[in-house]
Amino acid sequence: MDNAQREILEVDFLFVGAGPASLAGALHLNNLLKETNSGPSIAIIEKGSEVGAHSLSGAIVDPKSLNELFPNLKNEDFPFESPVNKEYMYYFTKKSKISIPFIPKPMSHHGCYIASIGKLTRWLEQKCEQAGIDIFAGFSGSELIYNKDQKTVIGVRTGDRGIDKDGNQKPNFEPGVDIHAKITFLGEGSRGSLTKKLIRKFNLMDGKNPQNWAIGVKELWQLPEERLPSGYVAHTLGFPLGHSLFGGGFIYSMNNNILDLGVVVGLDYKNPSIDPHHELQLLKSHPWLQKILDGAEILAYGSKSLPEGGLYSLPKLYVNGAMLIGDSAGFLNGQRLKGIHLAMKSGMLAAETAKIALDANDFSEDLLKNYETSFNKSWAYEELYRVRNFHQGFKKGLIHGMANASIGLITGGRGFGIYNKLDAEDGHKQMKKGLKSFDKYDGIKYDGKYILDKVTDVYYSATSHDEDQVPHLHIIDPSICIERCKEEFGNPCISFCPANVYEIVDDGQERLQINFSNCVHCKTCDIMDPYQIIDWITPEGGDGPSWKNM
Repeated sequence: MDNAQREILEVDFLFVGAGPASLAGALHLNNLLKETNSGPSIAIIEKGSEVGAHSLSGAIVDPKSLNELFPNLKNEDFPFESPVNKEYMYYFTKKSKISIPFIPKPMSHHGCYIASIGKLTRWLEQKCEQAGIDIFAGFSGSELIYNKDQKTVIGVRTGDRGIDKDGNQKPNFEPGVDIHAKITFLGEGSRGSLTKKLIRKFNLMDGKNPQNWAIGVKELWQLPEERLPSGYVAHTLGFPLGHSLFGGGFIYSMNNNILDLGVVVGLDYKNPSIDPHHELQLLKSHPWLQKILDGAEILAYGSKSLPEGGLYSLPKLYVNGAMLIGDSAGFLNGQRLKGIHLAMKSGMLAAETAKIALDANDFSEDLLKNYETSFNKSWAYEELYRVRNFHQGFKKGLIHGMANASIGLITGGRGFGIYNKLDAEDGHKQMKKGLKSFDKYDGIKYDGKYILDKVTDVYYSATSHDEDQVPHLHIIDPSICIERCKEEFGNPCISFCPANVYEIVDDGQERLQINFSNCVHCKTCDIMDPYQIIDWITPEGGDGPSWKNM
């Protein structure tokens, strides 16, 4: 629809994605501009129907960045659920749990808070609106806009509305808007579609480790009263993931008897049959969790990918006219399983560079490199440096990974106490051909109440897409799915997708059916497809999950 008449909106600074990184960055930039009485415009676009609709995290929040952003507020003033009051780490066998007696200080959550990331982002949204920052929810960024020589980002085009599945304009057609900005901040979350293209266009991963990804699959449950105290935190190892898969379970007790329950599974496994959603259902089959869930009711379900690669997997953070922030860049501490404070700090550091750029009237990468320089001098860099080899140490399994993490606590993060930098490999390249499906999940007994199949869980994600639109999941060569992938890998998309988007159907001839309306926007398919032929792009603005308190 390039020939459509498009409105052009001029702003000074544009943040893409209304997550913690963008909201904090916009607020900090606004505060910096107030100090000099300048009045440049700041805008945020968000593809969800409202701020928070696509926000999902564990979440345990380190308040460090919030304290910096709001120095006059106390932790009690932030929209947290509860301080972490009791913290445990368990090793699960299939029938029992073993308490790990000692939690190392760098992995402890003392001083942190259980939170709903949805509540936090909506609270930050209110602060932005009070500051006069424009937020446009329901507008997806469909493509980056460049200057004539294609070397400078000058803004973002929002997605067209009202295009049917065949690419024709419907009666309600509305062309997207071209938003021009001096600086565009890409804070679209994990595996952002614009970020992915920018990284490839400018080779921003040159000399870097490839990103190591994980997927988090999560349910919220309403527990009977006094089942678990608010502020209870437990992390689990062992069953069901075993020793070959990176990851584990998390159990967080929130206010009002709400349980935050999920698993994190590294997207660098060998067996194509691994199914993260099924791992969560197996986790709930543990006798201890069955007792906790007895009489409980499910409230919500969701999933998202996590950039776990750490410091050496951060791309170059800037190009002419643009900077990468938050999960889009990979600001996450895999050892602590926390990234919200790092995402916020990245947005704030990028804001400080934006202020310098505005004062100098220079938005080139020569000036924007100050963002990376300031990051390298910050506590965020120090934190990520200490855990720079954490995820990579699990390449040979749980025992190796825990040994590496333990030694790293003593050696300042050196890999196995020797190596400054452990190598990494793309997760999809580690998947092995020819492995047969295993029977690990055959014994799962779906009861529709506690142990849920994917379709049932998707219902609780409140996801919705207009089905008469061009699907946002593009298969570059569908023939590969039937002719090669089925034989070589057994169509792993059926397994790794937590929302039953992908199905092999036979209506006279086998084909891949894409139930894109089920999609919960986790991006796992884009990350883990062994042939890299799945391209996740944004659907119409406002479509997708509608999470409230995830």
